[in-house]
Amino acid sequence: MAVRGGGVIGLSVALAAARAGYSVSVSDAGSPHAGSRVAGGMLAPVTEAWPGEEAVTAQGVEALAMWPGFAASIGVPLFTAGTLAVGTQPGDLADLRHAGEVLTSREVRALEPSLGPAVRGGVHAPGDLAVDNRLLLSALWKACVELGVQSDVDGRVEVIAAGAWSGELHPALRGVIRPVKGEILRLAHRPGALPPPKHTIRALVSGRPVYLVPRAGGLVVGATQYEAGFDTDVSVAGVRDLLRDAETVLPGIAEYALAEASVGFRAGSPDNVPVVRWLEPGVIAATGHHRNGLLLAPHTARLVVGLLEGGSW
Repeated sequence: MAVRGGGVIGLSVALAAARAGYSVSVSDAGSPHAGSRVAGGMLAPVTEAWPGEEAVTAQGVEALAMWPGFAASIGVPLFTAGTLAVGTQPGDLADLRHAGEVLTSREVRALEPSLGPAVRGGVHAPGDLAVDNRLLLSALWKACVELGVQSDVDGRVEVIAAGAWSGELHPALRGVIRPVKGEILRLAHRPGALPPPKHTIRALVSGRPVYLVPRAGGLVVGATQYEAGFDTDVSVAGVRDLLRDAETVLPGIAEYALAEASVGFRAGSPDNVPVVRWLEPGVIAATGHHRNGLLLAPHTARLVVGLLEGGSW
């Protein structure tokens, strides 16, 4: 079996197939703008849910339950403090009600004292997780190699898992899978600055979404979203907007260093539901995960192995 795509989806599929006894190879173009490389790493299906995406949310809830075992099997630590979804306006808080009971500003600050005065309240999701995406990629590849997964070898069955580039690899995906541009920042903690928050912070700032995900020694801040094709430029406006809203939520980041500003491409589908199915005899699609690639990785891998074992084609 040949997997085309070495991001989190492709490597998770390769690992699951190898564990199921298949001979597997992986090929990857190695783009620095692949979604897996610049992702925030949130594993939060409910607090990240958008209206109209109930099917994806249900898949995400299943996937979240798989993550502790999945991460342990490849030796990757998880951030387990949960998520605080907060808002700065009454309308923001109303939009968060789907995620649980809305807490007062005093209650959310008891959980995360470094929140700024503009935060009016929020929802605590203690069951949410997060993962360092770059550690995850390295661990997945190491686990694949240990099971004999090779690079760039043809296989009888091909799995297209090339993220935003999948639409270029098969006629059935052309015009279906598209790149959705996102800018994301990495901030490094400096001596004297407040420490990073314990929780992942998801915020609505006057309706604009921003997230802050703790990492060892800093934070990931994201993410913008544009329909701009494969435009790799980091825009001044994108960086400005992310930093403005992030600082509103967590004023202490003003003392951090801006360590990285990157562009990544999510794999969008028409309804934002992943495309995981046979395309033709010998070809399976595992793409179109949009914002949920990391979260859905073990779930998608299980589905692909099910397709292989089911022998639909």
